[in-house]
Amino acid sequence: MGNFLSGKVVAVTGAGRGIGRAVALAAAAEGARVVVNDYGVSVAGASPTSEVAEAVVKEIEAAGGEAVAVADDISTMAGGQRVVDTAMESYGRLDGVVCVAGILRERMLFNMTEDEWDPVVATHLKGTFTVFRAASAVMRAQRSGTLIGFTSGNHQGSVSQANYSAAKGGIISLVRSAALGLHKYGVTANAVAPVARTRMSAGVPTELAEIGEPEDVAAMVTFLLSDRARDLGITGQVYTVAGEKIAVWAQPRELRSAYACDGWTPDRIGQALAGAVGSDPMPMLERLQEMARAAAQGARPNA
Repeated sequence: MGNFLSGKVVAVTGAGRGIGRAVALAAAAEGARVVVNDYGVSVAGASPTSEVAEAVVKEIEAAGGEAVAVADDISTMAGGQRVVDTAMESYGRLDGVVCVAGILRERMLFNMTEDEWDPVVATHLKGTFTVFRAASAVMRAQRSGTLIGFTSGNHQGSVSQANYSAAKGGIISLVRSAALGLHKYGVTANAVAPVARTRMSAGVPTELAEIGEPEDVAAMVTFLLSDRARDLGITGQVYTVAGEKIAVWAQPRELRSAYACDGWTPDRIGQALAGAVGSDPMPMLERLQEMARAAAQGARPNA
């Protein structure tokens, strides 16, 4: 057992499998008491069972740590509140929440149904909100704490996961909003975009050039939960973890601008967009075109 998170209480959603499990185990190994939340559903969000959360608690206890299971659905306000209430009832405080829970329902946008859109957005985006909402109230009162959301490189866009991409983009904006709104209370908020071998990544149809294991991601999360991250003033950031690589994403900002003193007309806008303002190339679109060219030549495309 380490002491990187000694004395802290951390709640992790989606902690029954994959990255969430690795985060829960790593936090416990570094001295944290852990609330293990997992609704226990399939990748598509079906067939819930409480057994997966309880199994991780047993792993933590077997290694000498302390943990408690919560099998609630965090896409509901009551479920998110229950995660936080369990931490307070069991350990009397809450120092960090890590929202990993997520599901996938892939479909092209023009074929996507409401039943494929709503649960994905509810689990990823609303599920992050419900836990952040409940946790931030506690952290504001104790004037300390860390919120960590899980996003994805797919926040840039996705061919067949508009629901997932929209939710992941929303999580980034939620994290930045939390960082701004809670800064004066001593609370930090950051996001992690993992590239790791999990149930969800197993269905990616391309070879990922950079990919790691859930434990790589857990190391980053452990650091972000620590006092050392707080001392560095890390908040409002998005970090990628992909095996040997870690990277930070740029903050959104305007690139170029133009002004029309006499007002804008469609023609003037056309001139500005063809000239001074221009556009910003879309990396995912360029990659998609490269993949199409590779496929046309009979090669398996690399992502």
